[in-house]
Amino acid sequence: MISAAPGVPSYSLWQLVGYFLKLGTIGFGGPVALVEYMRRDLVERRRWISEGDYMDGLALSQLAPGPLAAQLAIYLGFVHYRITGATAAGIAFVLPSFIMVIGLGWAYVRYGGLSWVQAVFYAVGAAVIGIIAHSASKLTRKSIGRAWLLWIIYAVAAAVTVITESEEVLLFLAAGVLVWLVKTPPSFRGLRGRLPAVLLAPASLGVPGLAGVDWDLLGRILAFFTYAGAFVFGSGLAIVPFLYGGVVKEHGWLTDQQFLDAVAVALITPGPVVITTGFIGFLVAGLAGATVAAAATFLPAYFLTIIPAPYFKKYGKQPGVAAFVEGVTAAAIGAISGAVVVLGRRSIVDLPTALIAAVTIFMLWKVKVPEPLIILAAAVLGLLIYPA
Repeated sequence: MISAAPGVPSYSLWQLVGYFLKLGTIGFGGPVALVEYMRRDLVERRRWISEGDYMDGLALSQLAPGPLAAQLAIYLGFVHYRITGATAAGIAFVLPSFIMVIGLGWAYVRYGGLSWVQAVFYAVGAAVIGIIAHSASKLTRKSIGRAWLLWIIYAVAAAVTVITESEEVLLFLAAGVLVWLVKTPPSFRGLRGRLPAVLLAPASLGVPGLAGVDWDLLGRILAFFTYAGAFVFGSGLAIVPFLYGGVVKEHGWLTDQQFLDAVAVALITPGPVVITTGFIGFLVAGLAGATVAAAATFLPAYFLTIIPAPYFKKYGKQPGVAAFVEGVTAAAIGAISGAVVVLGRRSIVDLPTALIAAVTIFMLWKVKVPEPLIILAAAVLGLLIYPA
């Protein structure tokens, strides 16, 4: 591939920014679908990113805490344009959905809630399950291959995710070590302790200018969402239980209904699901709260991607490291597939939603209808058929 040539990208930085702005604007389906879109568009169609670089990014994104899709976008920006590319790609990917949730947050506060959100999400949630099921299937077929060990790891990771409804980072690490031991029996000289660098987290990711502000509420928002971004593993909705415990139970910033509405808003908007933190921040402290909450959530993911990224690029081709990444990737894709079942339990609640999900899969598989059109049609359908 052209993109495989080191230091010679076949695309400009502005082209990459444009792509992630578009993906952040129309990319529905949550992390499972978003990571597949990146593979389809950047690896297969445009050939800007090599298959190896993509797999390295996916493995790193699963090993580190934070939102999966945003981390992968940051890593792919780093591949050819280093820190500048990582920063630009991350901002471009997150910005559209952030602007959308700010607008929805304003409407929510101005008009006393968004009752139509539940009606829209009734159908959109089911369509989203169809989208991510289709994406997970494609990702599995293209990435696992025929290796029996990888299939076993995939199945175990999927089962654990379904049973526990969470993604276990220790399982990813164990899968990587297992494949490393099987394919390239121990030769520790080549690694020299580089792999643990993937798990290093900065001791403090607070923003100095905000930490000393007199507004106590902003300081507490900063502290809580920084912790959420830096220490909560799992993609998409995996962070939701942690957020619920903090913003509803511990701090009392939102009611149960407001929190459910915040999650629904995140799911019916494109881009990373974790952008729900921006909506929550807006309800708690307006635009300043939204900005602090979103920045605090994504900054840890940014640092935990760009810090180990050079090691992945430099040492990722060594047999031992490549085997480790292969095992982590198999476990990661298994967890992504398991997440389809977990999310499906929440969104497929009756016959109409089951039919919507099934029709969505058919439309993507056979008719090749663009995802945004499916989401739009589902939103309209939800307003028409939502049970009173």
